[in-house]
Amino acid sequence: MSYQIAIMYGVSVLFAGLGAGLLLSLLRPSGPGKVYAFRMVGIMALALGVVLFASATAMWQWSAEGSVAP
Repeated sequence: MSYQIAIMYGVSVLFAGLGAGLLLSLLRPSGPGKVYAFRMVGIMALALGVVLFASATAMWQWSAEGSVAP
């Protein structure tokens, strides 16, 4: 695994954790503005983390397939 793929995994975990943390913080009662903002940003950050994780996995598989000699 190259360092670019490792960085992509790290960023994906960071964003997924941030998104999950924002969504979990909604378990406590909050004002409507905070609920709206945390829900919107939390879902987008979580989605970004999932997409980056999938992209990093695809890049890892493609680089592994390209390095195998026939």
